[in-house]
Amino acid sequence: MRTTLSMNPHSMQTQPAKAFLRAGVCAVLMIGGFSLVSPAFAQADANGLKPGETKVTESHKTMLEIWNEGGLVMYPLGFCSIMLVWLSVDVMMRTSPKNMARPAYMTQLQDLFRAGDYVGAYQFAKNNPSTATDVTRITLSYIGDGQEATEYALADSLSKVNAGIQTRINYLSVIGVCTPMIGLVGTVIGMMKAFANMGSAGIGDPSGLAKSIGEVLIATASGLFIAIPAFIMFYLLRNRLQVSMHLVQEELTALFRKMPYSHLKDCHVGEEEFFAATPNWVAGGAAPAAEPAHA
Repeated sequence: MRTTLSMNPHSMQTQPAKAFLRAGVCAVLMIGGFSLVSPAFAQADANGLKPGETKVTESHKTMLEIWNEGGLVMYPLGFCSIMLVWLSVDVMMRTSPKNMARPAYMTQLQDLFRAGDYVGAYQFAKNNPSTATDVTRITLSYIGDGQEATEYALADSLSKVNAGIQTRINYLSVIGVCTPMIGLVGTVIGMMKAFANMGSAGIGDPSGLAKSIGEVLIATASGLFIAIPAFIMFYLLRNRLQVSMHLVQEELTALFRKMPYSHLKDCHVGEEEFFAATPNWVAGGAAPAAEPAHA
């Protein structure tokens, strides 16, 4: 007799995702030193204890058991923990002073500016992308439009870079605010179930009620253990971004200082295409027809 085993494709697809979320939240909880001990009180027995004495036993739970006791809210908390780690690493790399204004790149740009080779500086910035070189490339494309347009392009490019990175940092604040609330939702749902069971079965075993309440508090504890490092990374990375942006601004301001705009008037350094042209009525020699007046 042959037995055919059938597997649900949907469950096969969701199992890796659930395992990934579990691994993420477990990693955050392990970093925070999260450990729960559930005391269980046993009545005196034949082990030498006197009548009326109790023996305290401690049982250490695994991360998987803690995850299961937290309920369904552990899945969004797991996603938030993964986002916390990813955003922290990503923003830390983006805000590194060595990555935003690499000394080797800045030295090469300074040499090209000293030689007056602005086209070569543009090509070098294009072929070696970084925060400082990208801003330099965009600013160089405006030097033919005068000092005011060039300085505006420099300030606007720096502002866009700062806003893009600051948006990623703000997500850490969102995680820090939302995760305690998500954990509180799980705790409230668990408390409702615990008291519902107590109402149907009665208070026959107070230790069982205490155990149920301790289990539902896992969701709140998990949310707090994610929120605390999220807020810490938010403030650390925000300050790190300010320091790095000040460094980039000083480097680029010194680079474009004393630019000979009088010799660069109407020159085109970049590769951007211009769409504005002479009006067609000027090229044809005829003025545009006047529109009729409306009463």
